[in-house]
Amino acid sequence: MSQHQILNPADHGPLRIHTEAGAEFGDNVMACLAMPAEFREVQAHYPIVFRRDAETGKLAALALFGFEAGENLFLNGSTWEARYRPMAHAVQPFLIGRPAEEGAAPQVHVDMKNPRISSSGEGMRVFDDAGAPSPYLETIAAMLGDLDYAWGESAAFFTALEAYGLVEPFSLEVTLDNGAVQSLVGFQTIHEDRLASLDVEALQALMTEGHLARIYMVLASLAQFGNLVARKNRKVLLG
Repeated sequence: MSQHQILNPADHGPLRIHTEAGAEFGDNVMACLAMPAEFREVQAHYPIVFRRDAETGKLAALALFGFEAGENLFLNGSTWEARYRPMAHAVQPFLIGRPAEEGAAPQVHVDMKNPRISSSGEGMRVFDDAGAPSPYLETIAAMLGDLDYAWGESAAFFTALEAYGLVEPFSLEVTLDNGAVQSLVGFQTIHEDRLASLDVEALQALMTEGHLARIYMVLASLAQFGNLVARKNRKVLLG
C-alpha cells in the first residue's frame, strides 16, 4: 500500500533515503517501465519488450530483469550489475504529482510506504539543515523532469507502432543448463517482417519523427536475452 505525499521541507525535513541496491529496498522485480527516450541506454543491458494493458489495450515498454515475478538477475546482494537503471525505477521513492489546477506545475511527491524510506537515520538526506534541497534531491528532481517529459512524448511512438502494425505477440522458451525450461509469455515485440515490408514513405515518416531509431533499439535489445539466460544459469548453479 502506497502513501503519496507532496514533498516539502516542513513535513520531510529529516527524511533520508536508502540509495543502495537490495531486495529489501524493492529491487527484486522482474521488469520496470522503460521510456522510448531511454531505449539507447536500456538496450545496452536489458531486453526491451512491450506489454498491452488488459483494460485499456494501450502499449507500454518494459525493461526485463528476469524471467519470473520477483526475480532480478542483475541484483547481486547490494550490487546492481548494470551501469544503467531505467528512470522509472531509479527515481523511487519519488514520483511526479499532478495538481488539481489546470496548467499548474507538476509537484514532487514521495511514497512514504516505499522501502527506500529510511527509519534508522541512515541514507541520503533530502533537505539540508536550512530546508534547501540536497544535491541528491536536485538530481532526483532533474530525473523526474526527464521522466515526465519522456512519458508525455512516448504516446507518439506507440501510436506509430499501432498505425503501421509493427507489434506482434511473442513467446520465449529456453532450456537451462540444468535441463529446466524457462519461458516467457504475454509480451509483444517488433514485427520484423512488417517493418521490412514498409514502403519508403512510411520509413521516411518514422525516421523523421524519431521513431525508427527507437524501433531498431528494441530489436537490438533482444540480443540481451542471451545475457539474461547466462545470468539465470549462474543463479541456478550458485543456488
